[in-house]
Amino acid sequence: MAMPLWDDNPFTKPTKPWATWGIILLNIIVFFLEGATLNDSGNPVIVINYGLTPATLTQPGTLFSLIPVDVTLVTYMFLHADILHLFGNMIFLFVFGDDIEEAMGSLRFVVFYLACGIVGALFYLASTPQSSIPLIGASGACSGVIAAYLMLRPCAKIRVLLFFFVTKLDAFWVLGSWALIQIYQLASRADDDVAYWCHIGGFVTGAALFPLMRLPGVELFECAEHKELRLGPVPDPSRLPGAAPREPTIR
Repeated sequence: MAMPLWDDNPFTKPTKPWATWGIILLNIIVFFLEGATLNDSGNPVIVINYGLTPATLTQPGTLFSLIPVDVTLVTYMFLHADILHLFGNMIFLFVFGDDIEEAMGSLRFVVFYLACGIVGALFYLASTPQSSIPLIGASGACSGVIAAYLMLRPCAKIRVLLFFFVTKLDAFWVLGSWALIQIYQLASRADDDVAYWCHIGGFVTGAALFPLMRLPGVELFECAEHKELRLGPVPDPSRLPGAAPREPTIR
């Protein structure tokens, strides 16, 4: 799969994507906190307490506990297993999140991001309600951002790392192939510890919410490559090479 590197430089935009950058920074801070909270077994205590564990969440009475485990529907998406897991999610958010934030506004974007992550977690919860393995990672939320970007700028040129080479591809191919891989892995029941149902749930939620939450005037399926043709003055046929002399008009 192609790894996106960048589309447009977010530092040149008139309005900076502070919400996107803030979410990325928060994920990085939490990741370092994980390493500082290891128990005797070498497992991060913060992951055990704030990762989403389906078997715990579906137990009767959890809604009335002192610290509801339902909070893990949000906290899980700020935890990551290792540096590659963190980088893989944050690079997608960095490349595509700023455009979606610009199309929604910062506050709506944060709500959109959290909603995609929560519904993604619910999809995963429904697929394995008795699992005792914590779900962690921002993949569900980032999947919603991917869906929104596909609807906003499907023809945008994305610089990607493909087989050790940097090249440009349309967003449609980069993100469309990502979506197809999720569906294929889900259908083939891949056993690789990846929560594909969470990805699907976040993607579907993003596709459903983005048309409703975008700012007025933001068009869907805008192709950046389609530019308006500007026609110059129509040349005088009599001045073309080889043209016959033009007879004067008598009025």
